[in-house]
Amino acid sequence: SEELFRGLASHDRWDWSVCHPVLKLDFAGGDFSTTGRLEAEINEQLASSSESAGIEAHRTANPGGIPAPARLRRLIRELHAAGGSPVAVLVDEYDKPILDNLRRPEVARSNRDFLSGLYGTLKACDADICFLMLTGVSKFSKVNLFSGLNNLEDITLDPRFATICGYTETELDRVFAPELEGLDRDAIREWYNGYSWLGDEPVYNPYDVLLTLRHRELGPYWFETGTPTFLLDLLARRGTVASELEAMEADDSLLSSFDVERIEPEALLFQTGYLTVRGVERFDGMRLYRLGYPNRGVSQSLNRSLLSFLRDRRPKPRRWLDFARALRDRDLGGVESQLRSLFASVPHQWHTRNELARYEGYYASVFFSFLAGSGLDVRAEDSSAAGRLDVAVVLEEAAYLFELKVAERASSGAALAQLRGRGYAEKYRRPDRPVHLVGVHFSEETRSVVEFETGMA
Repeated sequence: SEELFRGLASHDRWDWSVCHPVLKLDFAGGDFSTTGRLEAEINEQLASSSESAGIEAHRTANPGGIPAPARLRRLIRELHAAGGSPVAVLVDEYDKPILDNLRRPEVARSNRDFLSGLYGTLKACDADICFLMLTGVSKFSKVNLFSGLNNLEDITLDPRFATICGYTETELDRVFAPELEGLDRDAIREWYNGYSWLGDEPVYNPYDVLLTLRHRELGPYWFETGTPTFLLDLLARRGTVASELEAMEADDSLLSSFDVERIEPEALLFQTGYLTVRGVERFDGMRLYRLGYPNRGVSQSLNRSLLSFLRDRRPKPRRWLDFARALRDRDLGGVESQLRSLFASVPHQWHTRNELARYEGYYASVFFSFLAGSGLDVRAEDSSAAGRLDVAVVLEEAAYLFELKVAERASSGAALAQLRGRGYAEKYRRPDRPVHLVGVHFSEETRSVVEFETGMA
């Protein structure tokens, strides 16, 4: 194994004369969709590890019907005895058997309870383990999953480890300099940089970077590895307005309170990589995190998926292109036409059979997701001394400030009057960039745009 590290910075920081047995449990593959499959997979992996180590008694998938936790404990102790050194235990994607079944809560609970017993076994093997590392995308409650393993150290938001899961600016430019030639470096930064875990600098998503270097083209590669159907359903059921995702707040307890019985959108979005830390406030031993999209790639892709989910159909790509072109050309009539067409195209049966379309935030969610899905610079709930602006779209050619109202609850012209009265435009004003004010009124009865007003700041 030393050969694998030659030439790397870590090579000279390890005494290669010291060897430890390694036991790895890998949940990255496998089907855990029915009760019992998880234990069968564990037994198969333990048998394979036993065979590799030459431990005869455990070479079959389930010798003598021994429960998997007891079998794991025996194997660790025998590896220690056979190798003469404590064991390094690696658990990859420790949470996948649960996450894969969030839409099957009974299976998710069964897998969680099984894993709780399995991981609790590791505590009993403390004297036989020199190092234990678990990796995963979520942080489940210690009460429900790690009640027996209370000596874990969570490094998710530890600044010392903030860059281990991504590329820094320096690393990207130094290591990939030949491959970056001919690509738009600023665009790569905009699309893939921005993940932050309280370190001094944000990092790039490695998966996106590597595929961009291979295909020589920007794209939402990481996002396309999985469709977050459960996430979209959760956001819709909780009535989460899409624009709120740019300005969510959470404390330590919320970010770590993740379990089958109670899943908060903030925790799920953060732990699965759709939101990252954009800022932190510290007060009297407490930390309040401000969350937001890490980059354009995630924002554009998630909002396109959310828009398709909310409308029960995906808009044609031409619609986003025509909308962006109308904004750049300062064609307010074209902007109005696109927005009216967007809401008019929602199938009537979607409104009648779906509770999601009956809350006020539905209109704001569809509106914001459409704007953000266009890939433009969209800013939601942007704060100023005057208050919070619903949505701003900022281009080199012009800035557009949108205020949304439900017509049955607001008088005609109320949205435009609010934009003018609160002076939101001052933040976006520039000598060479006009600021357009746009008030949009929706009807709860018809689920459509009933008033579209424009003016100059």
